[in-house]
Amino acid sequence: MVKLPASIIPQAEESNSPADSNTNKPLTDRNFSCLDQANSVGIIGGLSVDSSLNFAKKLRMEEQETGLPFILCSDPTLNKELSSLERSYFPLVSGRTERVHIDHSLIVENLRCKRVFLEKSGVCCVVMPCHVLHSWHDEVEDGCSVPLLHIGECVAKELKEEKFRPIEAGSPIRIGVLATNATLVARVYREKLENEGFEVVLPDKATMEHTVIPAVEALSRKDFEGAQNLFRIALQVLLVRAVNRIILASDELWQLLPPDDPLWRKCIDPMDALARSTVEYVQAAGRSKV
Repeated sequence: MVKLPASIIPQAEESNSPADSNTNKPLTDRNFSCLDQANSVGIIGGLSVDSSLNFAKKLRMEEQETGLPFILCSDPTLNKELSSLERSYFPLVSGRTERVHIDHSLIVENLRCKRVFLEKSGVCCVVMPCHVLHSWHDEVEDGCSVPLLHIGECVAKELKEEKFRPIEAGSPIRIGVLATNATLVARVYREKLENEGFEVVLPDKATMEHTVIPAVEALSRKDFEGAQNLFRIALQVLLVRAVNRIILASDELWQLLPPDDPLWRKCIDPMDALARSTVEYVQAAGRSKV
């Protein structure tokens, strides 16, 4: 039996043409050795290769015994498009009118090409460890022959199993969602959480404008103390609204507090939930084929 490598990372070549990028020819036309085993995972990269590889490390931590073979599709052109899309929402909060035009249909086509490539590579499931990408989850999933796990469903399932009690008597169980791109990311979690009976609490415009966005801007200036203080305020604003947990739907925000901080225990990293659900699915798929 041939032992598969822990990871195979085909990276799409850069292209000056969005159309060329979205046909994904560097991936689909290549004579690529397919995986043919029940426990391989397909990963569609998002805003950065680093965040995707961090997710792969989470998979390894969850499955320490043997590790999971995976294929990671990383496309620099798509990364740039997503970064532009992420930045385009900042002016809306601060009241400016500058907009960046992004053709969402091209992004969806790009993602579908990667999904098809991963299917043909023999993976048993596909994951997208990127909050923004899940805005197009349903379009990318359409016609997929293997499960495309949804990060919102994974988080909602784990929260449901926690069996929380409302902080305020007679109120529903509230879950906060904090993201740098609240407009695009909130809907990724809202529907899935509400389906499980949770009430979703989002930061209001003032909180975004005066704490969340300035925290990210401070972080970009290497002002970690300022970013940390602003981030703490944003968390406290949500906690005052009687939320049981806060979903941190932003890779940038996760580096702002030490693990032993009391506020940390109120926060959830959705990528952890996605990694656990991925391992659970792969293990179940493997058992079903024994």
